[in-house]
Amino acid sequence: MLRRMYDRVLALAERPHALTALAVIAFIESSFFPIPPDVLLIPMVLAARTRAWRIAAVCTVASVAGGMFGYAIGYFLFESIGRPLLAFYGYGAKFAEFRAMYNEWGAWIVFVAGTTPFPYKVITIASGVTALDPVTFTIASVAARGLRFFIVAGLLWWLGEPIRAFIEKRLGLVFTVFVVGLVGGFVALRYLH
Repeated sequence: MLRRMYDRVLALAERPHALTALAVIAFIESSFFPIPPDVLLIPMVLAARTRAWRIAAVCTVASVAGGMFGYAIGYFLFESIGRPLLAFYGYGAKFAEFRAMYNEWGAWIVFVAGTTPFPYKVITIASGVTALDPVTFTIASVAARGLRFFIVAGLLWWLGEPIRAFIEKRLGLVFTVFVVGLVGGFVALRYLH
C-alpha cells in the first residue's frame, strides 16, 4: 500500500500542474493544513532534478504567502474572539506578558519553527495574535522556509539517483522517520504550551 501511494505521488509530481498543486499545499500548510509540502516537494525534485531550484522557490514563496495568511487569521480573529475571551477569564495581564516575551524572541521563534518539523502554522497564527512586527515575521519566514526547502531540493539535486534508490529501497523506514518527525512536532507543541 505504501509503495502504491509513493508511486502515485511520484506520478503526480511529473504532471504539468504539479507545481500548482505544490504551491497550494505549501500555502495551506502554513496556515491550517497538517501535512507539510515536503510530501510533494521531494518526489517532484526526484522526478525532475533539473527543476529543483524552481520547485524550491515556488514552495518557499507559497509557504511564506500562506504564513502571511496565518498571521492575518491570528491578528484579525484574536481581536474579535480571543481578546474578549481572555478578558472574560481574567487573563489579559498574563497575555500581555506572553506577548512581550514572544515579540522579544519572535524572529527566532519563527525561524526555528520554519526550519523544523514543528507545526509552522501554529507560529504563523501566534505571530498574528501577538502582533509580531510583520516585517520581522516576513523576513524570518523567508529565511526559514527558503533554507528548509532549498536544502531539501539541493540535497536531492546533488545526490540524485542514489538518494532516489535509497528512498525507494527503504520506503518504510523513510516514511516512519517522516511520520515520527511530523508527530513529534505536534507533541512538542502540546508540551511547550
